Amino acid sequence: MLTISANQFHLDGAPFRILSGALHYFRVVPEYWPDRLRKLHALGLNTVETYVAWNLHEPHPGDFRFDGRLDIVRFVELAAAEGLKVIIRPGPYICTEWELGGLPAWLLKDPAMRLRVLYQPYLDAVDRYLDAILPRLTPLQATRGGPIIAMQVENEYGSYGSDTAYLTYLADGLRARDVDVLLFTSDGPTDAMLQGGTVPGILKTVNFGANAPTALAKLREYHPNGPLMVTEFWLGWFDHWGEAHHDQPTDASKGDAAARTLDDILSAGASVNLYMAHGGTNFGFMNGANIDGGVYRATVTSYDYAAPLDEAGDPTPRYFALREVIGRHAPLPDLPLPPPSPKRAYGPVALTESLSLFDALDSLSERLTRPFPESMEAFDQDYGFILYRSQVSGPRPSAPMVVRHVRDRVQVFADGVAVGALEREFPERGVELAVPAEGLTLDLLVENMGRVNYGPDLLDRKGIGDGVLLGGQYLADWDIYPLPLDDLSQLRFGPLAATGPRFFRGVFDVDTAADTYLTLPGWTKGVVWLNGFNLGRYWQRGPQQTLYIPAPLLKQGRNELVILELHTTARPLVALRDGPDLG
Repeated sequence: MLTISANQFHLDGAPFRILSGALHYFRVVPEYWPDRLRKLHALGLNTVETYVAWNLHEPHPGDFRFDGRLDIVRFVELAAAEGLKVIIRPGPYICTEWELGGLPAWLLKDPAMRLRVLYQPYLDAVDRYLDAILPRLTPLQATRGGPIIAMQVENEYGSYGSDTAYLTYLADGLRARDVDVLLFTSDGPTDAMLQGGTVPGILKTVNFGANAPTALAKLREYHPNGPLMVTEFWLGWFDHWGEAHHDQPTDASKGDAAARTLDDILSAGASVNLYMAHGGTNFGFMNGANIDGGVYRATVTSYDYAAPLDEAGDPTPRYFALREVIGRHAPLPDLPLPPPSPKRAYGPVALTESLSLFDALDSLSERLTRPFPESMEAFDQDYGFILYRSQVSGPRPSAPMVVRHVRDRVQVFADGVAVGALEREFPERGVELAVPAEGLTLDLLVENMGRVNYGPDLLDRKGIGDGVLLGGQYLADWDIYPLPLDDLSQLRFGPLAATGPRFFRGVFDVDTAADTYLTLPGWTKGVVWLNGFNLGRYWQRGPQQTLYIPAPLLKQGRNELVILELHTTARPLVALRDGPDLG
């Protein structure tokens, strides 16, 4: 087991430096877990770290899932078979640019909900989650011959609050559920974060991306005795829609900046976890969002993160730069590096059928009626879209239409004709609406673009929760259609048309499955499903211009693409290419 003696970790009595890499099982198809773990080992790492995504494991209260890509036990066992130790970060909150930081959205149905504090309904849900997940992991602890050497208490709590009684409650809960490996907290290297996010008697660690001497010195102020650990050494960064892609910074004369900082960390005698060693993909609707300077920014589908293993798991120049640094401080394993996965450009795919979203409402949803709009969470809906419909009497002169608290993007239709869009990111933009004498049907299609995953704005309920005004008057009597879009099997496609919101369908044949990348030139914004699997969102504003398709998602023979285009496409044609374009 992992213990602390003086300023060192010891594993089974021998000095041990943790050389770890972050790899989240839920961001990688399980068929590729062995390949990614082998590549981490070949990098010179002796440990793999993963968060646990509560929202995936408990999609509905009391309904737990641990199969397929959620089979965390199998992931841990595969790591052990590869010769890697494992660090588990079970949350309940994990941040990681993931929807609501991994917290289940159904928590927000409670109008009085308080997250990450001693609020009893929240704690009751946390306890049920820990009761379900920990019995699967505790038999795999190093204290019982398994690979798990440490578990984290919460995550970067000092960036959120200072309720150390809450942290103590969680730590006590882990111990009461038979967690007997080393516990730790991780926070940014500032006074406020290390004061608010740490607990006496539990190992303190830090997270940062640069200036290692200063960060480690700050940690040492709060952790005067014991080993230094960097739980997240940020090797790159994530992307928001509409911003530039965060590429790997390199300098011909100075080399890789992350490699230089890693050398500083290891030269200081510290242990380290590379965040991310392999980022993977925010499949489906699982991307998170941030509030930056008061502005909402949604994270893209790719979680490439400029990591040493790119989104497809292939080694980048950064991989070899980091490996060279690790080799200066520890023996490198004599392991053959698995080759990059085969890539294939399958070429163009024509979308030959379509169906208006408005025509599909009855097959995708059940109409609900309310006097005023309510949020997604009020209808037990977590992700996707929701449509609000009202009959507006006329005549009325042109007047501003105001949707209070847009969450997150509203497309406005009058008698089925698009008249504008309202975006949380751009609150200054508005829509004017005139109503003819005979009145009109007002449709508001709202997209949940990802709940905030970091900071004080986690109570991020989606849809419309505070009313719609036209000319200063609240509009009443609404039909509401929740659209989680988790099952498209009932769609009945017909002839092509160009204007959205519209589903498009096309098929293509595959003889030999290989990784590929979907590009959508001329398309505007939407979501893509391959053989029923939600690949994620696309948006012409970028930076991301392709969606990664791992080979295991393809079938030998016929494959089906379904695309929900929210606006319009120049022509119903996409292409499968052999390389990414992340902007």
